[in-house]
Amino acid sequence: MGRLINDTTTKTDGDPIVVWLRDDLRLNDNPALAAAAETGRPVVPLFVLDETSDGIRALGGAHQWWLHHSLDAFARSLRGKGSRLTLRRGAAKGEVLDIIAAVGATALYFNRRYDPAGRAVDDRIAEALGEAFDIRRFTANILHEPEDVQTTTGGYYKVYTPFWKKLAATEPRDPIDAPAGFKQPEDFPISDGLADWALLPTKPDWSGGLATTWTPGEQAALERLETFCDDDLAGYHAARDDPSANRTSGLSPHLRWGEISPYRIWHTAQTYASRRESIPDDAIRTFKKELVWRDFNVHLLHHRGHLATANINKRFDAFPWRRSDADLRAWQRGLTGYPIVDAGMRQLWQTGWMHNRIRMIVGSFLTKDLLIDWREGERWFWDTLVDGDPASNPAQWQWVAGSGADAQPFFRVFNPITQSEKFDPEATYIRRFVPELADLPDKAIHAPWSATAETLAKAGVELGETYPKPIVDHKAARERALAAYGEVKG
Repeated sequence: MGRLINDTTTKTDGDPIVVWLRDDLRLNDNPALAAAAETGRPVVPLFVLDETSDGIRALGGAHQWWLHHSLDAFARSLRGKGSRLTLRRGAAKGEVLDIIAAVGATALYFNRRYDPAGRAVDDRIAEALGEAFDIRRFTANILHEPEDVQTTTGGYYKVYTPFWKKLAATEPRDPIDAPAGFKQPEDFPISDGLADWALLPTKPDWSGGLATTWTPGEQAALERLETFCDDDLAGYHAARDDPSANRTSGLSPHLRWGEISPYRIWHTAQTYASRRESIPDDAIRTFKKELVWRDFNVHLLHHRGHLATANINKRFDAFPWRRSDADLRAWQRGLTGYPIVDAGMRQLWQTGWMHNRIRMIVGSFLTKDLLIDWREGERWFWDTLVDGDPASNPAQWQWVAGSGADAQPFFRVFNPITQSEKFDPEATYIRRFVPELADLPDKAIHAPWSATAETLAKAGVELGETYPKPIVDHKAARERALAAYGEVKG
């Protein structure tokens, strides 16, 4: 395995530094990479695909597609700086220690992560290397460390509004420029081939819609940020709830993979707002609140752990969820008979993403109209979302189900018809993703079962044949959900 990795007698200022990358595939504002480059010592960038360490969650299919392209883009960026990305697949502890020994490194730098299983892996590696080994952990992917944000009683925040109020006036640090270059080690370690990991779908290749919609990588993330600030930041507070307008930033998958930092986003948006009178205070404030909401979810993950499996509100441990594989499958495929729900689920399958307002609607429908456990929805989103995040995805599912921190009350049951009429009044979003209903008039398209036979026939719609009948009656489902909640609300 090479020299002893904790033998401090061989340590010199010229020994290599291993920079272990995870969800931080960028050069710009990457504290671990920047600090390593500043030493003038050889730098070995390493990415480990860990699917076997205790508690580490396997990536979903959409994750794997994005990761392949993100790693490819990042490797090209490193080559442009005179470096090379080493890829390894396996339990992180063994792979990291092996690389350190192989190159004779005397330092390991990495950016912090916050899920309990990931932190445990990091700690086991640090323990194996010993206290004398130079290990440095950096804050890179959230704006505020969990240890730095406490309530007046010394605990962590479980409600978002006071969390935001505490941090609203806090200005995050400035982003760090990308290194000018990296000193190479005498020999780079042997790397896996990215293609050998077989992350891309082949039989069948279902990723066409993802490729049409997204360009993974740091450069694409920076360009998307600039485009958003140019075109949509000024109206963000007013237009972000319109699923047909496509006026959100579209940065969530880039943030999920660390292709761009929240610091870069925060300060770029603030610079635009400072220079342009056309960007109102409400717009920049609303946008910043979304970044801080992301921190809030990460803090919950840090303090609570197991967000994807355990109810934060323990009363929901006794909730009488129903099991229906047929209903779950209809929801997953976008065949519930409720057009706004089906449009959202089809957008998810086609593009690997769903508008946030629609996420709330489809989440409410699954957990309350169908009374299916929120964990089934979280698992499906984890597999199909390109931005499926270990903190935000389960935290938002618990929010919509009523079982989470600062959750919406369970008795708030979204009516999919009124939500559709309110947020997609001209049915532009529905017509895009449920094209078999495109010829229905606006008044009929939100609830096609209520249309006359003549209207349906004229639009070429045959309920139960070309488009499904509703799999549940919303009014009856709402009453069933409230009755179920009555059993556990205490």
